[in-house]
Amino acid sequence: MKRCLHFIGIVLIAGLLLTSCVGSPRLIKYPVDTHEMSLNSPAAEFDAQITDRYIVFASDRRGRQDIYLYDRQEQALIDLPGLNRLDMIASAPLISREGQYIAFQGTRGKQSDIYLYNRETRQLRNLTQNLQAEVRNPTMSGEGGMIAFESSVNGQWDILVYNRYGQPLNLPLIPQ
Repeated sequence: MKRCLHFIGIVLIAGLLLTSCVGSPRLIKYPVDTHEMSLNSPAAEFDAQITDRYIVFASDRRGRQDIYLYDRQEQALIDLPGLNRLDMIASAPLISREGQYIAFQGTRGKQSDIYLYNRETRQLRNLTQNLQAEVRNPTMSGEGGMIAFESSVNGQWDILVYNRYGQPLNLPLIPQ
């Protein structure tokens, strides 16, 4: 019994020593720019998502809620032609691992939809235009091939999964 307690004590001490060797999270400060060209601004910023290279977020810095993309390596905002619309409130943005695809929820009037923007082709696709239901809370696979979101199509909130072309995927309910 003493030998077991001694072993547990050594394991606990080793664990404490090893966890103290791990670096703590760093606080990275980005400057505030009143000219809308940096990551931080005096405007409200919402729903930030980060990858190794990019930070995608929604902001009302131009008087309407749009999607912005910040390149951490270049330390600059990236232009997203064709993504933001005057008649749409954009929220809940996500970016694929390599930065090619940006998914988000967009609301026009009383209709919310899930959109996918391809940075290479500069095309915006409404993935849920044929879905007569409320949608919310999109999420995306790492490479941007699948987009999942909540939908009220059945009178309750269910999870739907679409491919990047706006086609619903019929995934099995129970893994086989």
